[in-house]
Amino acid sequence: MAFLHHHFGSPMEWSFSISVVLFLTLLIQIHGSGYLDHKQARGFAENYGCNLFQGSWVYDDSYPLYETSQCPFIEREFDCQNNGRPDKFYLKYRWQPAGCNLTRFNGEDFLTRLRGKSIMFVGDSLGLNQWQSLTCMLHTAVPQAPYSLARNGDVSIFTFPTYDVKVMFSRNALLVDIVGESIGRVLKLDSIQAGQMWKGIDVMIFDSWHWWIHTGRKQPWDLIQVGNRTYRDMDRLVAYEIALNTWAKWVDYNIDPTRTRVFFQGVSPDHQNPAQWGEPRANLCEGQTRPILGFRYPGGPLPAELVLEKVLRAMQKPVYLLDITTLSQLRIDGHPSVYGFGGHLDPDCSHWCLAGVPDTWNELLYASLVKN
Repeated sequence: MAFLHHHFGSPMEWSFSISVVLFLTLLIQIHGSGYLDHKQARGFAENYGCNLFQGSWVYDDSYPLYETSQCPFIEREFDCQNNGRPDKFYLKYRWQPAGCNLTRFNGEDFLTRLRGKSIMFVGDSLGLNQWQSLTCMLHTAVPQAPYSLARNGDVSIFTFPTYDVKVMFSRNALLVDIVGESIGRVLKLDSIQAGQMWKGIDVMIFDSWHWWIHTGRKQPWDLIQVGNRTYRDMDRLVAYEIALNTWAKWVDYNIDPTRTRVFFQGVSPDHQNPAQWGEPRANLCEGQTRPILGFRYPGGPLPAELVLEKVLRAMQKPVYLLDITTLSQLRIDGHPSVYGFGGHLDPDCSHWCLAGVPDTWNELLYASLVKN
């Protein structure tokens, strides 16, 4: 491309009991009050007169919105066509909400509305996926407008000087801090010093989840700390919720909603378990060329999605959930698979091809900015 204090008993005992209670409580809360029943997402949906996140994928020959050949800055890992993917049907699907139509993306209008403003994506490589999509959607909408692309540490800055608009990506997979200490890399669930760079941004889009489940060599920390307690490990959903609450308190304390719009991307799903969509003999997402038809994903909601919705419901400041989980779950065909960095040795069923699914996330972002 980032005031909690708890008393813990035995880490293993505490982690197991809390995680069971947490998940059961979440299921009751979510299914008892409506899938998106919190003020942030409800306000978004009511302005449209329907829930934009409930619908299905329909074939539309006018898609995709762009060709990646028009965007020389697209990361190779997302450029599936250039990596040899032979099928093209996955490029031709449009998200259709059940009760209304989604505004078609207008990049020139987007830039005009945001003239003089800054947009920042903060998160992991799924945030990078969405940022890359948006920069390409905007560039191809105004191909004659000059642009610059620069990188400063973990922050990438795409600027449209004609409109005085900056579209940035800050790589921060966990949102909270990892600090190198004598005992190793410490994940501090109640510390968020990286928030200093978020102040003054006009539109913020956060995401975090995928790095919370890494173990072994891919795990970016050695120890976890909460308050003055340090642990070798804990239930990852519990750690995720503590970190999200730290982020939520930062937003509630620091964000002026008349100055800054805050979004959360939602939890982007992977497709590592074909049994979830009824094809247990499939090789992950390899060879999938069509989305799942209909409104529901057979595998059900993601536990991390339920945790995120719980945290957002408790916040004081408005945060708009781009609830992209279910609509993305239906897109078993949308991943790079063997046409990403890993090839046949390590198929990528987590990220998304561009053009592709993240373009729809940005259409939903645009719809929210237009309507609010």
